[in-house]
Amino acid sequence: MDRLILTLLVAATLLAGPAAADGLAVTQAWARATPPGAAVAAVYLTLDNSAGGADRLLSVSTDVAERPEVHATVHDGDVVRMRRTEPLDIGAGERIAFEPGGRHLMLMGLKTPLVQGSRITVTLQFEKAGPVSFEAEVLAGDATDAHAGHHH
Repeated sequence: MDRLILTLLVAATLLAGPAAADGLAVTQAWARATPPGAAVAAVYLTLDNSAGGADRLLSVSTDVAERPEVHATVHDGDVVRMRRTEPLDIGAGERIAFEPGGRHLMLMGLKTPLVQGSRITVTLQFEKAGPVSFEAEVLAGDATDAHAGHHH
């Protein structure tokens, strides 16, 4: 019985921890819950490159959307537009924040609504490091950051 509990604790810790491969780590990944019928959603995260060299994010994939892409919010006078920014270069030692109002992973063609309390799996494909998969927690529809759903 104790071995089973220990195994479950280790598995839970690994699932909840950051995703990393060859010096690339994803932390603080989250998304907002979507209303029924929503066609798009966004995923936010922090991407750290502690590798000795630069890398390039080539593509994004997930089972919950038909077309996941890296987008940046661009302000053009009074008009706010989103534009695709793949591939995305990340320098050695660089940290890139994907956050509301800025860079984010856009999930287009949602196959099912994102439900608060659930988790979605996303894979980032890098030129050198290869695939880096992570889980993003789905928070309330009005969440503003990764800690919005947590009580301190």
